[in-house]
Amino acid sequence: MADIAKKPIGITETILRDAHQSLIATRMTTEQMLPIIDKMDQVGYHAVECWGGATFDASLRFLKEDPWERLRKLRDGFKNTKLQMLFRGQNILGYNHYADDVVEYFVQKSLANGIDIIRIFDCLNDLRNLETAVNAANREKGHAQVALSYTLGDAYTMDYWKETAKKIEEMGASSLCIKDMAGLLTPYAATELVTVLKEAVDIPIDLHTHYTSGVASMTYMKAVEAGCDIIDTAMSPFALGTSQPATEVMVETFRGTPYDTGLDQNLLSEIAEYFRPMREEALESGLLNTKVLGVNIKTLMYQVPGGMLSNLVSQLKEMGQEDKYEEVLEEVPRVRKDFGEPPLVTPSSQIVGTQAVLNVVAGERYKMVTKESKKLLSGEFGQTVKPFNPEVQKKCIGDTEPITCRPADLIEPQLEKLEAEMSQWKQQDEDVLSYALFPQVATDFFKYREAQRTKIDATLADKENQVYPV
Repeated sequence: MADIAKKPIGITETILRDAHQSLIATRMTTEQMLPIIDKMDQVGYHAVECWGGATFDASLRFLKEDPWERLRKLRDGFKNTKLQMLFRGQNILGYNHYADDVVEYFVQKSLANGIDIIRIFDCLNDLRNLETAVNAANREKGHAQVALSYTLGDAYTMDYWKETAKKIEEMGASSLCIKDMAGLLTPYAATELVTVLKEAVDIPIDLHTHYTSGVASMTYMKAVEAGCDIIDTAMSPFALGTSQPATEVMVETFRGTPYDTGLDQNLLSEIAEYFRPMREEALESGLLNTKVLGVNIKTLMYQVPGGMLSNLVSQLKEMGQEDKYEEVLEEVPRVRKDFGEPPLVTPSSQIVGTQAVLNVVAGERYKMVTKESKKLLSGEFGQTVKPFNPEVQKKCIGDTEPITCRPADLIEPQLEKLEAEMSQWKQQDEDVLSYALFPQVATDFFKYREAQRTKIDATLADKENQVYPV
């Protein structure tokens, strides 16, 4: 490790996206973000992750906000800081694969509205599902960061990660992210993985993990010592638990070392003070559940992300089958193996988890099969690292001919049709993209926006018609 160039570590701040997505169901509003932007802009972050992931859906569905408007306001406020988003490859920010013309247009509009770095991943690590987004980002002069969805299993050897990283660099990625969504990467495994990846590629490496299993800060430390260039952290009021390690803690950890971030703790402290009342309020209302703040060692034992564990509990509770919890946990790795050992991240984690529940509750494996399980086994999400269990595949999809090409090759261009469908609601070019991803949710939002505008117009008209005595 002596030949690793020691240099200041970059910090990507997640409080405006993944931190509140992980802890308070993505409910932070634009209004809550804007007053602190000026201070955050002075910090000197490598980037601020503030868009994409679940923020798009949550803005429209729950907050009645236009996500594009949020992005423009954030861009106006951050004069000196790069803005970053999370993008699910051919799924964009939705849950299905979209045509290439929709993917390309979404990338173009994201960059035009203020995004600098697009972190692109695929739930199966099928690189074919990333190509369109990466090419579009490069064409628009954006920074395409491609993420490896990190997981454990027979197929995921150091050679696998090394070869995949090389292909990502060849694809035209500007940087590489190790996306450890379940908090499975332990400290010494991080040393080994980062060392191997630094030998394989020349592009910068960013590490993203979650505190779910309790090892994340130690993992960051070992990764940085092995040559990792950037780490993702969250301001302390929304750190730890199922979120990221705390920004201030990691800054202090590397202070005075060759990896010193150079960030000002006094400024960070002021920013933390701003967010603290939001945390207290979320705890009081129950929006921030203390269950997500502890260490869940079962994450490492069963290799299941924290969010997936809580989903399993609620599914079993609804069925009155809570006593089957341990049985379901044991069934999850078996289903995952039958399904080609995919990483457990949206949407594959939900598919595997729900199928495991059904297998246990029905008393017979694959007696009941979800529509999503059939899609996965039919190749509609892409190619898994290992082949599917042929018997299970046959039982679930019968004589259906599985897809072997890139799934999006079978999708006709969609933009023109979508434009026609939603033309009555269109107020900006970006509206068609909101509609493409969430047709019903977006339409409901457009109706709400229209009603608000009508209300404002009526109020202004009333004021104009008022007669004041002379």
